[in-house]
Amino acid sequence: MAALTIAGFAREGDVGVETVRYYQRRGLLDTPDRPQGSGASGSIRRYGIDDVRRLRFIRSAQAAGFTLEQIGELLALDATDDRARARELANERIEALDAKIQELERVRASLRHLARECGSGSAGPCPILQAFDHA
Repeated sequence: MAALTIAGFAREGDVGVETVRYYQRRGLLDTPDRPQGSGASGSIRRYGIDDVRRLRFIRSAQAAGFTLEQIGELLALDATDDRARARELANERIEALDAKIQELERVRASLRHLARECGSGSAGPCPILQAFDHA
């Protein structure tokens, strides 16, 4: 892979240029130095395969629900090989996911109940609409 401009780098990571800049401001991505010299590529920053790999790591970790702060810690842990802390962060994320799953299961059960009531054909206002009317 040839050296990429910020636009190409963002495209490789499936993010926008402003997202790259945001990650740089947060310290998750390095900002390459501008090369000295003149010509077509005079002062354009270039990104390489390691930068793309890091950007993809950030996006994957976000998809798993890690916060940017946690992702920063995971990236730092990569240099230290602190598996215990990485495992701890993963377990914290699993606990949060389990809590969210329980919450979603409660909501699903409530909606199923409301849908059954609504389908019973009884007279009066729809139970689904009533459940969401907090007036």
